[in-house]
Amino acid sequence: MPKRKVIFVACGSGVASSETAAYKLRNLLKERKLEADVKVVNFRSLKSIANQCDLLVHIAPNDPTEYGVPRVNGVPFLTGIGLGPVMDQIEKFLKS
Repeated sequence: MPKRKVIFVACGSGVASSETAAYKLRNLLKERKLEADVKVVNFRSLKSIANQCDLLVHIAPNDPTEYGVPRVNGVPFLTGIGLGPVMDQIEKFLKS
């Protein structure tokens, strides 16, 4: 059985935006019958813990920091705009 992938959802404080995005992501994963552990983190801790995730859903897409893991833009989880293509990216990643 393959290891369950871990997705970090990150924003500045690790509270409002990332919790909202993580909630939406969990629901959409269920709808697509996909499994992953979705965890909320803040940017301050991200540099030291990024190696513990397989994918990063990033609420600040203009952050140039390299975390060493693949990442996708998390803003669509808040706005709804462009959410389909982002979920397609996540699904492709989870199935790879």
